[in-house]
Amino acid sequence: MKYRYRTVLSIAGSDCSGGAGIQADLKTIASLGLYGASVVTAVTAQNTCGVRAIQAIEPHIVREQLEAVFEDLTIDAVKIGMLLNAENVHAVAEVLDRYRPRWVVLDPVMVSTSGCRLLEEEAIGCMVRELFPLAHLVTPNLPEAEYLTHTQIDSPEATLRAGERLLQSGCRAALLKGGHRDGFEVVDYFFRPGMEPEMYANPRIDTPNTHGTGCTLSSAIACHLAETDDLGASIRLAKNYLQDALRWGSRVWVGHGHGPVGHGFRPFILDRWEIEP
Repeated sequence: MKYRYRTVLSIAGSDCSGGAGIQADLKTIASLGLYGASVVTAVTAQNTCGVRAIQAIEPHIVREQLEAVFEDLTIDAVKIGMLLNAENVHAVAEVLDRYRPRWVVLDPVMVSTSGCRLLEEEAIGCMVRELFPLAHLVTPNLPEAEYLTHTQIDSPEATLRAGERLLQSGCRAALLKGGHRDGFEVVDYFFRPGMEPEMYANPRIDTPNTHGTGCTLSSAIACHLAETDDLGASIRLAKNYLQDALRWGSRVWVGHGHGPVGHGFRPFILDRWEIEP
């Protein structure tokens, strides 16, 4: 009998210190027992203290990476992270529009934790126009959502307005992440057209090791979508995974700044196979 792994493709930038980007995505995918493929859009020189330099990958190389993956592998879900410029947004959108993967999770990475811009100004509009309609879920944090919706999100009412504006901008669903807000809980809001918003609350983990949390959450959502085809359930499962990774990582020292979450707390699970038709 012939089998294959369920496969998740990460389209993102490389973090040489291993805490975010492609590296965080692949660690998450492996930890959850799936097979990870990757398309690198940019190379960054960064560590737990900040980003030093960024070099974009040429768009024709991004496109060739995508074609190589889609021509050969069966992709069950796609996670999109850092794209850096409009040319790479175009390249990714063009290929995804042709191949139409079953699930696409878009993390609109715009600025690093240390304040470095990771998406050029002119690329933001391209991302909204070209990638939002292809994404089944968009996962902005509060600063990203404020920029995308031109809304100051300082109350529950403002959160609801921002969620509606995200849907109006073309995405099919949005998870507005509340990690940047103060409080004993981290509260995320899940928006879908024609449905009441859903709220997900988790206790805040007291840890400085938060590098790569957005990458980890979005790739975990993609993993669970590859297995469940249920958006709400995938978000809940991914948030549980991130919560455990934050708790585990809080006890581990890596670097001198904001260290990574503990991706490897969970052993490889051997039942993540799918019969090849």
